[in-house]
Amino acid sequence: MRRFEAAGLYLVTSQAASRGRTTLEIVEAALGAGVRLIQLREKDLPAGELVALGREVRDMTSRAGALLLINDRLDVALAVGADGVHLGREDLPIADARRLAPGLIIGGSSHSLDEALDVEAAGASYVNIGPVFATTTKAWEGAALGPDTLRTIAPRLSIPFTVMGGITAARVPELRAVGVRTVAVITAVTAAPDAGRAARELLGLLH
Repeated sequence: MRRFEAAGLYLVTSQAASRGRTTLEIVEAALGAGVRLIQLREKDLPAGELVALGREVRDMTSRAGALLLINDRLDVALAVGADGVHLGREDLPIADARRLAPGLIIGGSSHSLDEALDVEAAGASYVNIGPVFATTTKAWEGAALGPDTLRTIAPRLSIPFTVMGGITAARVPELRAVGVRTVAVITAVTAAPDAGRAARELLGLLH
């Protein structure tokens, strides 16, 4: 978790949002830019293909000294030797994941103070809070939380937190001002014309 907290930028993959480039190409560019925390999030892939891709990404992240988490699938995380798993509200319960994989980093999603506290109480290593700003990457019916909500949630947590949703380089300073240390992004990197350059710019703002 020390490496997790030091990473600053948390890249979440999405080949569907990568402007025709493969996830491997995006990961390679991001690692080359200095990203050291990656979540493999490819919801449309069947398990076998996800494992195959996960093993390739695991090799790349290992060579770069980066952490790899798998979205949703604890079984895939264990199969590819990932460092952790990120679980949504409808996924395997965090307490069960912790019992099955006590040594992994386990993250959980939250959309409010109560949900964030629930994630912490269930035994998560970190909690993701979002969406902070409006986003089209993930369906969400409620209003974006906004930086002011983070001021309410952050002091109540005793585990690290990350934020996600509609984050661009221009918005990083206001997030830093409310105590955010780790920013999770998808399209700010995957959909950028130059993914490596975009990642490098975000890292520069976070360190």
